[in-house]
Amino acid sequence: MVTTEELRERLAATHEWLLVREEGKTFPLLSSEIEISDGDGKRHFGFLDDKGFHNWRLNHAEVQGSELAIDVAGAFARGQETFRLVPRTPASELAAEIELARLQLANDVAKLIVDNFPAARLGRVALSAENGRLALIEFDDVDKTPLAAMADITAKLAPEIIMTHAILWLEKLAARKKKPVRKLWLIAEKRQARALQKLHALLTDHRKTSIGIYSIDRKTDPPRLTELPSRTVRELFREKPPKLILPASLETTRTAAKILELAPEAIDIIVTRQGETLRFNGLPFARVRTMMGVEKAWFGISRVMHPLNDASWEHLEVLVDELKFNRSDEAPNRRHQLYRTAPEAWLESILRRNIKLLDANLILSPIYNQFRFVRDKIDLLALRRDGRLVVIELKTQPDRAGVFQAADYWRKIELQRRRGLLERADLFDGREILDKPALVYLAAPAWSFHRDFEFFARCLTSDIELWRFELHEAWREEVRVISRLEYR
Repeated sequence: MVTTEELRERLAATHEWLLVREEGKTFPLLSSEIEISDGDGKRHFGFLDDKGFHNWRLNHAEVQGSELAIDVAGAFARGQETFRLVPRTPASELAAEIELARLQLANDVAKLIVDNFPAARLGRVALSAENGRLALIEFDDVDKTPLAAMADITAKLAPEIIMTHAILWLEKLAARKKKPVRKLWLIAEKRQARALQKLHALLTDHRKTSIGIYSIDRKTDPPRLTELPSRTVRELFREKPPKLILPASLETTRTAAKILELAPEAIDIIVTRQGETLRFNGLPFARVRTMMGVEKAWFGISRVMHPLNDASWEHLEVLVDELKFNRSDEAPNRRHQLYRTAPEAWLESILRRNIKLLDANLILSPIYNQFRFVRDKIDLLALRRDGRLVVIELKTQPDRAGVFQAADYWRKIELQRRRGLLERADLFDGREILDKPALVYLAAPAWSFHRDFEFFARCLTSDIELWRFELHEAWREEVRVISRLEYR
């Protein structure tokens, strides 16, 4: 049992609290908004929220770790309930704690360099101002040559993001008048380092020589840094190809066909091994699965999906009507969530219906959009009339890592093509795939290409033929290509 004075002291010791009620509702409170009072031999617990001040009779209070459990009741002992008060860390303090923890991890990586290369003289260790997950380390080698190292201390960033930051930082360091840096190490955990090594192989020779990939081997004590060998594009194609995931059946179920009739001009069906997903201008709103020979369907545009049956069919029609009104190029409110959500999927659904809007020479098998590997998906995979395979990546917002993302997809598709797996899968109704490297089309509204697009496109090996397709900004109304540029 906690006394009134002890309770007040504990509440005052923490600036912010989270009030958790039995039904799961929570409300943040400052300690100044909580009142503990005594009167008529009774204790009272009061707090201020959006609905005003609440006053409860406090029956019992106890400490449970860092939390407080408070048993309260309303007037005449009605509405008895147990509140939990959980200490909250202010956002500013939490951000500072995260930054300190990340800085400690950055120093741990710097220590790895010194432990593995005793002649190295450590200099500056900091976090990237642009991305706080990246450690930036500067040091000198035994010959006093200035070097730099970058590491993702969370080990969760995509290799494409790390590579873009690394190249830009190295450009900045190399341009310094005093102690310019022309060599950068990318230090990563083993799995991430392997992925970076593959992306590294897709760079020009100049870029490859200026960037080294180092893997952290934690099986030894202390951990050991090992430089991974620079690989060529040809060496990448000796690997085992990733698993190709194709749907078992292409036949549309009766339920999916019935839903499609509600708006055939806007709804398309994505067939996967798990069943069918129906999308309205690219936005998923219904799913159909066949279980034990029985078709079952759900609908909804949030995480909560509702079973589809005779009783709920009317609600599905209401949802489709709402999508017709708000997810259309003629929508009156361009800020509506349904209009703004998943724009790239919207663009992809338009091109899926008519890929010739992008290039009149393309042939697209309609079910093979979102071409999937084990963990990755390609927006569209097409075939030119001359048999040349085309990897199509779509963007509607500036994405600095988009060039490297498209290049990595090219690597995976090329591995499949060279092994003959795509030919055997018969993706294009018997049409032959030409024995030439796939092309890469990166399409986006003209103003949605990142300002560094051309710079990164020039960083790629000449083995990759990359095309930039600039679209008219009003692509929802009509997809029009206003410019085509080749980077090689």
